[in-house]
Order: sequence, then structure tokens, then C-alpha cells
Amino acid sequence: MPLSSSRYEVIPVILCGGAGTRLWPLSRTGFPKQFLCLTGQKSLFQQTVLRAQFLTHDDVNVLAPLVVAGDEHRFLVMDQLREVGGDQATMLLEPVGRNTAPALALAALAAMEVGQDPILVVTPADHHIPDSQAFAQSMSQAIEQAAMGHIVTLGIQPTRPDTGFGYIKASRSTPDSQDDSSDVLGFVEKPSLDKARDYLARGGYLWNAGIFVLKASVWFSALQNFRPDIATATQIAWDGRSIDGMSAGRFVRPEPQAFAKVPAESIDYAVMERSPGSSFKVKVVEFSGAWSDLGAWDAVWDNLKRDDVGNAFEGDVLQVNSKDNLVYATSRLVSMVGVNNLVVVETPDAVLVSIRQEAQNVKHVVQQLQAQGREEALSHRKVHRPWGWYDSIEEGERFKVKRIHVKPGSSLSLQKHNHRAEHWIVVSGTAEITNGDQVLLLSENQSTYIPLGQVHRLANPGSSVLEIIEVQSGSYLGEDDIERFEDQYGRENT
Repeated sequence: MPLSSSRYEVIPVILCGGAGTRLWPLSRTGFPKQFLCLTGQKSLFQQTVLRAQFLTHDDVNVLAPLVVAGDEHRFLVMDQLREVGGDQATMLLEPVGRNTAPALALAALAAMEVGQDPILVVTPADHHIPDSQAFAQSMSQAIEQAAMGHIVTLGIQPTRPDTGFGYIKASRSTPDSQDDSSDVLGFVEKPSLDKARDYLARGGYLWNAGIFVLKASVWFSALQNFRPDIATATQIAWDGRSIDGMSAGRFVRPEPQAFAKVPAESIDYAVMERSPGSSFKVKVVEFSGAWSDLGAWDAVWDNLKRDDVGNAFEGDVLQVNSKDNLVYATSRLVSMVGVNNLVVVETPDAVLVSIRQEAQNVKHVVQQLQAQGREEALSHRKVHRPWGWYDSIEEGERFKVKRIHVKPGSSLSLQKHNHRAEHWIVVSGTAEITNGDQVLLLSENQSTYIPLGQVHRLANPGSSVLEIIEVQSGSYLGEDDIERFEDQYGRENT
């Protein structure tokens, strides 16, 4: 259905939280699945940002996106936005995760300050939707309904009796229906297999995609009606917000102590499941294009290109007499001989081997790692920083070797370490090094030594990437042995 002649003000809201534990070891707490390139050259988050551009229409004015993310991921978000031209987005940074209902409340409060009462197109950052045009067409229908004050959700036609999704019970459209949506009669959280089979056989049930379209005021009114505790607590945290000046107002932080008191709840539990039959009318628009939440490795296999015997390979992989496997190799050759229906994911510090049918249970491995306090649950060997990245390539009892990349024009903080000394060797590029009272310019094959306790800084004044090898030695080599004095990224002593 084409949009009417009226003009709509739309703000994309991208919910960028979540840990993606079922995609370990590629997804980690410090680098979760929304930032991974699983289905192309762009990350799932970047694909979501680009997809929002297709909402633009003669009758739709699309404003800069609002991205709700954890504070610890702010530089990942900023870098990935910059790569796809999304620099105008505003980042709403949660000091702690409180699920999606408070996240959307923050976005609604921010949106009502940007526009009078814009329509929010609310999408998770980690979904795979390859047909952006088809998505935009469904969103046009949803925007039309949201403009009338309805809460609109996106439904996916089920293709199998899946117990991993919530379901929407939808009314049947009458022949003289004036719109392409249906009324929502109810929501069903992840059913048993027997119920899922029954839903598929009976029809009238759709998968809940977790994508919503509604006015900012409608969301906040519904939240005040069904969960006034969440609405009030979020409003208090928003009123005490701060804006990070270093990012031209694009980092907005709710007051941390107040936000920590906000009850954690999902959009579905807080509002959606309570809305049918209430004064808030809920509509569903069916999306006929391909969609996946890439919830586990079997879903990734299902969405990747496969060879003539069903193998989906990423990276350096060889196979002999093997079929229906997913292999994701990031740093080494992986060979498959005479095996079927496996998931093998290789990273420099961890390897996962699972049968595809058990891929959902990878989250239990992560739970064990977390219980043991192991680093593999939190971060990769290669760690991204706002200035670039480092890769810990070797480590012993009293030494650690890192490969460090510094982006052009970037600088590490002015800092010192109390338990280790460092040796720096320039591999490529030009390094500006503050070493106590000295400032040195070093080029390829030159090196310097940073004594224990010496105040120092590494910067890249050039136009190409700076790469160095750092050798640490000392009694303690943890990343928390750092005291910062100056930092261009506004980081605290972390």
C-alpha cells in the first residue's frame, strides 16, 4: 500500500545490546555478534544502519538514527558507523544492560526532543535481512499504521515448527480490508515443539521478529500504563543524563546510579503481550522476505552459500568426503575428513566443535567459561581499541608479546605501568613516542625501551597505519596495570 500524501517524520532506533553467547567463540562479551561480519563484508550492525536508509520516501523524512548500546561498546559503534557513513547517529549509552524496554524508553525520550512526536522504526542490530527493498515496503505499511497511533510489529511467516521464536496470533484480514496489516490477538513465547507444530498446521500464527514501529509518545504512554515503574525510573535517569562533548553531542549517557535502578524487562513482556485487548491497538505487518535472527551456528549455516554437498566454509578450509558442515576458520587451515553435520569454529585462542543440531547449547560452554573466570568468554586475543587494536601473540610467566596497530592520527593515552617494562620495535609507519621527558620519532626497524614506572605514550602522526611489536616483561602483565594521565577518548583508568 502506498503512503498517503501526508509527510511522516521517522527515526530509526537500533538496539545494539546483547552478548550473542550462542555464537561463541566468534562472539565474545567485548565483541558480540552484532559487530561480526557473518553474512557479507559488512557487520550485522552496519547492515542494519544501511537498511534504514531504504526507509526514505517522498512522504517519509528519515532523521539520523538513535543507537542504544552498552557504554563498553561505544568505540566499536563509532568506528563501524564511520565506515558506512553513519556519523550523524546519536549513541545512547547504557551504563548497565536493562533489556529492551528501558532501551526503547531512552530512545523515545531522545526522539521527542529531536522531533515533535516522530515515528520510531525499532530494529535489533543483529538480524539478517538481505532484501532491503522488501523490508522497506513492509516498513511503509507499518509507518502508515503507526501514524494512526497503533503499535505495529513485524511478523514472519513460519517455515518450520521452531521452538526458538516467539509467535504472534494474527486475525485474518477481511476481503474489504483497507490496509495490509492484521490485528494482533495475542503473543506466545517460545512454545513446545508440539504447540509449534500445531501453530504451523492451523495457520494464523507468525514468528515475532522483534521489530516494532510506533510513535515515540505511544511507546512511553504504553509503558506508563503497563509498567509505570520502568517509565518513571527511566525518566529519572534520562533527566540526569550527560553528553560527551568530545563526540559533538553524539554520546548521551543516562545518569548511571539512577539507570541501575531501572527494572530490567523486554519490550514483549513489558508492553506487547499486555496490549492486545487494551486501549492500545496492536497491528502486525507480515514480512515475506528472507529473515533470520542468526541466533546460533545452525542458523548461520542456513543463511550462508553452500557447496553441492551442503558445506558452508569461511576461511582456509579443505574437505574430503564431508557434507552438510559449517566451518568458520579465522587464522589457521581447518581440514575435514569423512564427517557430516558438524559446526567447527576456529579462532586463535579457542576452537568449537559441535554437531549442528546441538548448536543452541554453545551458550552452556560460555556459562562454564564465565563461572571459571576465563578470558575466552570476554574477549578475543585480538582486542579493538578506539586508536586501533592489539593482538597478544605470545605469553609466558614473565613476558607477553603484542602486535599493535595504531590508526593514522591516533594516539594511545599518556600512561605508566607499575609492574612491567616494555620494548617497542617499529615494523611499519612512523611512531611518535613520549618516553619520560623525551619525545622521539622512530621509523621502520627502530626501537626504544620504556622502563617500569616511566610515563609514556605511543602516537601515529603519519597518514598510514603504524605497526609495532611490543615485548612486555615484569612481575604482573595484566591489562589493569595502567595509570592514565591524558586520553583523547575520554576514557577513565580502564
